[in-house]
Amino acid sequence: MGCKKMIWDQLTSRQLGSLDSAIPVILPVSATEQHGPHLPLATDRMIGEHFCRKIDAEIKDKVLILPSVSVGCSWHHMDFAGTLSVKHDTFIRQVEDILSTVAHHGFVNMIIFNSHGGNIAVGQLLMEKLGTKFSKGHIVMVTWWKLISEVLFDLNESGPGGVGHAGEFETSLMMHIAPELVHHNLIEEVKNIKSFDWAEMDMLRGSKASLYRSMKEMTSNGAFGDPSAASEEKGRKITDLVTSAMNKIISDLHQVKKKRD
Repeated sequence: MGCKKMIWDQLTSRQLGSLDSAIPVILPVSATEQHGPHLPLATDRMIGEHFCRKIDAEIKDKVLILPSVSVGCSWHHMDFAGTLSVKHDTFIRQVEDILSTVAHHGFVNMIIFNSHGGNIAVGQLLMEKLGTKFSKGHIVMVTWWKLISEVLFDLNESGPGGVGHAGEFETSLMMHIAPELVHHNLIEEVKNIKSFDWAEMDMLRGSKASLYRSMKEMTSNGAFGDPSAASEEKGRKITDLVTSAMNKIISDLHQVKKKRD
């Protein structure tokens, strides 16, 4: 096809119409919400789009990137200024409608690429809905830190509770993606508010039981974790790990469809 980039809205209608229907289509879903005193509201969106740009750069003509859904389910952050959110049913309808139009154009492999913790539960419900609706294709949901959780333990220096919201990993990624937007002078000591032992968790470590807490109940300054352990090098390593893992998923989906043809 000769496209420099496989970005959905940067292609012409004719170019899109000529693509192989087996090409996996990625829909980045994220959030616009507070990320403590040191990171911008766009952190989740910028991280998700960063990964997608890297994927597109490495495997041109084998993946197609949709425009981001940049406002997600963030009601638990509303105590902090600037946070935007949609209701869970609104999020479900928006993603379902977007992917329904993708399916209408003939594509059968779709990946929901998530970079926001508040979208995980509602995303699983979406998987149930879309899986039955598009039974002839494949629906996959990926949350970046779950995708590479085993190897992230090797990079984790802040320990339990250190890799939560705006903590070690997200701050490292933003140092790599947009260092000019990281306010180093506003990075504070850990402000995590302890809960029951059975409810303690972070990006890598799940809790024994789920307990709903607003972000204000989890941290006094909006950052959950230890951003002081972040580094640009760590952000680059995370980028390489996520990109490599996504390339495997994309390749597998494409090959399975070819075998079924």
